[in-house]
Amino acid sequence: MISRIPAGLTRRLGKVSTQTGRKLSQAGFTLVEMLVVLGIIALIAALVGPQLIKYLGKAKSETASVQVGNLTSALEVYYLDNGRYPTSQEGLGALMHAPQDAKRWNGPYLRKAEGLVDPWGRPYLYQAPGSHGEFDIVSLGRDGQAGGAGDDRDIVSW
Repeated sequence: MISRIPAGLTRRLGKVSTQTGRKLSQAGFTLVEMLVVLGIIALIAALVGPQLIKYLGKAKSETASVQVGNLTSALEVYYLDNGRYPTSQEGLGALMHAPQDAKRWNGPYLRKAEGLVDPWGRPYLYQAPGSHGEFDIVSLGRDGQAGGAGDDRDIVSW
């Protein structure tokens, strides 16, 4: 069914005008309006961006602390099953794959192998026996160097 255009209205390139020459309002934004909006967005990003980056860094440190706690718990369960902790040579990989001499291995002790890597993409350092206990687990933080403060601090199991 074809609709009829009322008398007195014509359509030209998307614009509707009357026979008297008056144009109906047009939808859209001017270039100045767009630049003002982009300027406001840039100002908000400049103010919020540094705070957001600070919170992301803090979140990674907290995630590493939680992961170290999860690894510690998994190592305790490994110990209950096998009567010993994995050696430094076996490493934390023994939580995912049975070492040859682990007769009572009942794993995997972690759900995902990604738990063996810190939030900065480096594997956790593991030593057994440890300098601070039966085992030591260490993430070197954001900078990957021993020591540091803030997001660069080491996350440890002791």
